[in-house]
Amino acid sequence: MSVISRRVLVTGGAGFLGSHLCERLVEAGHDVLCIDNYFTGRRANVAHLIGHPRFEIMRHDVTFPLYVEVDEIYNLACPASPIHYQHDPVQTTKTSVHGAINMLGLAKRLRARILQASTSEVYGDPTVHPQTEEYWGNVNPIGFRSCYDEGKRCAETLFFDYHRQHRLRIKVARIFNTYGPRMHPQDGRVVSNFIMQALAGEPITIYGDGSQTRSFCYVDDLIEGLIRLMETGDEITGPMNIGNPVEMSIRELAEAVIGITGSRSELVYQPLPHDDPVQRKPDIGLARRALGWEPRVRLKDGLKRTIAYFAALREELGTAEGGANG
Repeated sequence: MSVISRRVLVTGGAGFLGSHLCERLVEAGHDVLCIDNYFTGRRANVAHLIGHPRFEIMRHDVTFPLYVEVDEIYNLACPASPIHYQHDPVQTTKTSVHGAINMLGLAKRLRARILQASTSEVYGDPTVHPQTEEYWGNVNPIGFRSCYDEGKRCAETLFFDYHRQHRLRIKVARIFNTYGPRMHPQDGRVVSNFIMQALAGEPITIYGDGSQTRSFCYVDDLIEGLIRLMETGDEITGPMNIGNPVEMSIRELAEAVIGITGSRSELVYQPLPHDDPVQRKPDIGLARRALGWEPRVRLKDGLKRTIAYFAALREELGTAEGGANG
């Protein structure tokens, strides 16, 4: 069965998730326009796609309008790790809110389908466990994480108002903790932190007592969920949780990384950051019913692939530094 080729815009396309999405869409036979301002995205993430006849890349910031011709839009542009989104919190909120307005305006003009990469952070520090899409969340509107949490919540509001007011064809995915190759090595997220520290033989830093939980989804599974959501009928808008419902403690993750790497790193404990959620686990019943989707990659297998990526990256960076200093 032949695939009907579409023109697809991916904002934040040189980022961790965006680069994997661009790759999948090109492989599926679609024409992909990747835009990124390279604040957290890296050209190296899509270097293997540059020169492909169905791939185009453009430096652009979504807080400014964009005038292109496409059939679908995946709006992924926004720094997603605390260390990055807290660097310039005002710009983070602008990226979520102004970026959503600009991309929704483009979709309205083109009558294009548009998917918003929202986040589990809209649930804040949840009082409901696991989190269902009906839960409104427990979010601090004036804290250090608010630029991201409230920015994404406002973006969801805009998407549903454009849907109601302009009959725009929208999809909203609430993404839970995702990991895999092409994560930024200095993004401050727990998986990349633990792997980089373990590979270097440094102490592994755990914030709090390590009992707080997360649910980790491998990037390939996440991308499959986003694509399936985009391909649903117009009656399915979301919001829809896309994540792995297998919950584990942060300490268990650290021990898993140490076991796979064979590192002798010790665990050290630091105070828990302000507003850091104690529990995070998605209820993916809606995704199972509407998309026939659920994660397939086991944590151990996903960690092995991610560790191999970071090990190769460390070797590459070490070689480059040696060459520069030799």
